This record gives sequence, structure tokens and C-alpha cells, in this order.
Amino acid sequence: MLILKLKNGGYMKNLSVIMLLALCLCIGACAKKQTTNQNGTLGDDAFAGQGEPITIDDIKFSDEPSLREYTVDKRTSLVTIYFDFDSNSISETAKEILKENTKYLKDNPDLKIVVEGHCDERGTSEYNLALGQRRALKVKEYYVQLGIAPARIATISYGEEKPEDKKSNESAWAKNRRAETKAIVK
Repeated sequence: MLILKLKNGGYMKNLSVIMLLALCLCIGACAKKQTTNQNGTLGDDAFAGQGEPITIDDIKFSDEPSLREYTVDKRTSLVTIYFDFDSNSISETAKEILKENTKYLKDNPDLKIVVEGHCDERGTSEYNLALGQRRALKVKEYYVQLGIAPARIATISYGEEKPEDKKSNESAWAKNRRAETKAIVK
């Protein structure tokens, strides 16, 4: 605490100096470290030749296409993949499907896609929305590893809101645990 002695022998707190010091401490404590990508953007070949796998942390989500500006193109058929219960791990079978989808995407470089994450009805709505998003992001991450530019891929989670099968049994639940890749157009 800063105390100033006055000529008459009394002591007074200098509030303006204290306030200034407190403000400096707050600003310093709240500052965030900013990190940027070396080249600022990621293209189809941004990860080519690099030995390290791509993770979701490497992807800039601000570059995702906006879903408000697009509608789903129902003429394009990209294959849906399915997940195990309470999992966002991509199976070997699903990886092969995503590789086939990637071939189509590479043959159509102007095509943008949305990956929709879905869940079965078990679990809370909040949990299922989060799990659906993790599934969509995992698929996006895999597409990026296969050479698709992150800026071409939007993600969204519907959780349990849009079941493929409305029954309440294991067969229906298995159909509802999925990630759908859909082409989007203006």
C-alpha cells in the first residue's frame, strides 16, 4: 500500500496511484497469448509431406463455410459412417468410406461440405450434442488428413434431434450413431 506523508504530518492514501497499479496488474493478468499459423491459411496441400498427424487443434474454425448461406445438395451422394456406443473413434470400415468420399471431393474441388454429427437417444440432450460435435470434428479432422482443405468443411451437431430410425432398440440406436457428409450449395 502506498502512503504519502503530508507537510502537516498526517498520512493519506494516494488512490490514483493505487488505482493505476491495480489496473496495470489486471491488464497484465488478463492478457492472452495469441498464436497464428505461419502462412495464415491452410490449403489442400498444407499438410502434404508433413510427418505429424493433423489434429482438430490445427484447424481454424473461423474458415468454415457458413451454413446460413448454403443449402444441402441432395443430388450428391456421400456415404454416411457409423460409430460405436458413446464413441467418436472412426473404425477401419468408416475410414475406407471416408477415403471414397475424399476421392469424390478431390474430383470436385469447388464443392463444400457439412459433416453432421448424430447420436442415439440415450444420454442427456447436452451430452448428445457434445458427442455429436466430437464425431463431426473427428470426421473433419480425418478429411483434412486426407488432403481436403478445412475451409471446405463445416460441422454441426444434431445430437439426438434427427434420428435415422425412431425406434428405441439396439438396431435403431446403431443407425442413429452416425456422421453424415453432405454437399452444400449457395
